[in-house]
Amino acid sequence: MGLTMSMVAPKQRKHLCADALCRLVQNSFANLPDHRCDDAGIALPDALMAAFAMFSLPSPSLLAFDKQRAEGNVGTIYGIPRAPCDTSMRETLDPVSPESLRPSFTRVFRHLQRGKALEDMVFLDGHY
Repeated sequence: MGLTMSMVAPKQRKHLCADALCRLVQNSFANLPDHRCDDAGIALPDALMAAFAMFSLPSPSLLAFDKQRAEGNVGTIYGIPRAPCDTSMRETLDPVSPESLRPSFTRVFRHLQRGKALEDMVFLDGHY
């Protein structure tokens, strides 16, 4: 009978890929006011993206992450021209209010909700 089986690939949602979500986070960080003076060596959005990278990469410690940073992988993956070392990251990010980062989180969360990427994570009364 000459039937051919074809595999149907799921429709890709490019706006939900890792690159698109990283750009969303980076654009959100770019809107945050910098609490430091103008001569800061590394831009606040870059320091924030480096912290985001640290938590999203499987680094067992800040020291291990610092090694990845020094090798240049972080800059390539997360689009950070210059990532801070661990001490500089602490000094830069400690004064940043966690509340000022909430809009960035909310923006990504809503993006994922609209794209139905979180449907499998709903567990009770619509909570995630």
